[in-house]
Amino acid sequence: MEIVFPIEFVVDGAPVSSQAKNPRSRIAWKDRVKAASKAVLPEGHWASSDRIAVTLFYFPAGPVQGDVDNIVKLVLDALRRNIYADDAQVERVVVQKFEPENTFRFRAPSRGLEAALNGAKPALYVRLSDDPFEDLT
Repeated sequence: MEIVFPIEFVVDGAPVSSQAKNPRSRIAWKDRVKAASKAVLPEGHWASSDRIAVTLFYFPAGPVQGDVDNIVKLVLDALRRNIYADDAQVERVVVQKFEPENTFRFRAPSRGLEAALNGAKPALYVRLSDDPFEDLT
């Protein structure tokens, strides 16, 4: 069964950095991302061969230290062979954190983004599209 894009889901918890010293925490985070993605995918789907755009919005419970770019790799690795065949297909990644004191009002959030905005924090909103140019026109 083919995947229909866009796909959105929320991963509960704080993202783990690809530079985390504990390999178990990296594996556990990737497993959590993969499980959250599987919950929104059709049964019996196969990995897409399309070009992919990824959006990651991190909603921490409070101020965070660390670089947002360090959360990208483990998320992309977790989705490989599940949503897309190879992470070389990823042509665009947008990543942003929204700390509580640095809020932003989204004009028309999707259902998935609304779930992240209104749900427990920390949380990571993930959106995948097969159109890397969708927001550029």
